[in-house]
Amino acid sequence: MSRGIHNYSEIGKLEKVLLHRPGKEIEALTPSTMERLLFDDVPYLKEAQKEHDAFANILKDNGTEVIYYRQETAKALQDDKIRENFIDDMTQLSFIESDGTREAIKSFLMGLPVEEMVEKIIEGVKRKDLGKIKTGSLSDLTKADYPYVMDPMPNLYFTRDPGACIGNGINIHHMHTPARRRESLLLKYMFEYSPDFASEESKKFYDIYDDYSLEGGDILVLSEDVVAVGYSERTTIAGIENFAENLFQNSEFKKVIVFDIPKCRAFMHLDTVFTMVDYDKFTIHPEIEGPLSVYELTAGKGGKLSFKTIRGALDKILAKELGLPAVELIRCGGDDMMAAQREQWNDGSNTLCIAPGTVVTYERNYVTNDLLDKHGIKVLTIPSAELSRGRGGPRCMSCPVSRQNLQ
Repeated sequence: MSRGIHNYSEIGKLEKVLLHRPGKEIEALTPSTMERLLFDDVPYLKEAQKEHDAFANILKDNGTEVIYYRQETAKALQDDKIRENFIDDMTQLSFIESDGTREAIKSFLMGLPVEEMVEKIIEGVKRKDLGKIKTGSLSDLTKADYPYVMDPMPNLYFTRDPGACIGNGINIHHMHTPARRRESLLLKYMFEYSPDFASEESKKFYDIYDDYSLEGGDILVLSEDVVAVGYSERTTIAGIENFAENLFQNSEFKKVIVFDIPKCRAFMHLDTVFTMVDYDKFTIHPEIEGPLSVYELTAGKGGKLSFKTIRGALDKILAKELGLPAVELIRCGGDDMMAAQREQWNDGSNTLCIAPGTVVTYERNYVTNDLLDKHGIKVLTIPSAELSRGRGGPRCMSCPVSRQNLQ
């Protein structure tokens, strides 16, 4: 078993990855809750689990160690005091206003075996789990018809976003939406208390309690020197600046390249429109090829950042930053704009590279998959009729912990 965090590229052979197999939390999605919980439709759990198992099996068959949120978080919570602190932090981030309800939730969760407790927190704590609560709280009275006292986490199978392993360190993100903010707390405790997840030398570049939102889908480790970050619908400029300052002070990375992408759901994160698939190849959504604002951040004097605007075509910018004579941009959907929009909506650009020139994609994006194949990329496909209802692809569903260094 590999130990610790080691991630200096997007394409090095994937050694260890953190996943979450969808559970009962996605059955909490209904037409009345799915918009607030960031879904466009209600997935069928049984089929979603089959699809996710197919994804995990492809990774295992290609030599990747797969670890899971539930088990890794449980490892971190073996000590009673740590578990108690975790529950207190979780109820605080759940915006539970009633002291009586908070105490009832804590008593209920502390009475469960550790792994079952983690599972219950992920799938949501229902009012009926607690029995009758006499709190005298108006808050409880006004919410009496809603079945959950602690919301489920249906987005957790998109493990890319709550954090990012970068070099030998980690970001634990302040997520943009309240619906996802608690997911990062699982990772925080995993990082701080799980004996297998990270070594004592691992640095933390960003924390859940930092003031500004930053999400993992906007972070691409282009090389051992350069990290790309998307300024997107869910990642703020202030968050990027704070991250870059901490990264430069606590690692050997030399540049952060910021891509200003459209602020809308279809372009939710940088990795929904732009991913690296080989040493000199990227898949992109055609609509970001045009005039694009790109900025370079480096370490300035006194721990401050130095900024400059980068001008030029996207392929020229990427080639320069990677020290290559040229790179290829493989368009999602090719030159067919209808195919490009359809397949980008279904995460055609959201590939997971598991070794140089080898990627995992959704099989439904057949136009883009065929183009990748014609460009010499080995394409491993998985079904996604249910998984894609959450608007995320194979890269979104994975948090690489360790990759081999590039030769």
